[in-house]
Amino acid sequence: MKKKENPASKFIKVRCPKCKNEQVIFGKTTTEIKCLVCDKTIGEPTGGKTKIKARILEVLE
Repeated sequence: MKKKENPASKFIKVRCPKCKNEQVIFGKTTTEIKCLVCDKTIGEPTGGKTKIKARILEVLE
């Protein structure tokens, strides 16, 4: 029987430091992520994992 592998990346629930809006982002992105409310940058691509510039609330499985 084949062993189930963990995914390489996960979804992350974050809170914007400026307006406190909560949203879910992907752990590995290729584009800049902005807050849906105030347009502040909360994530930047690095070529691998996203550099998160917000408070991480939860890592979703």
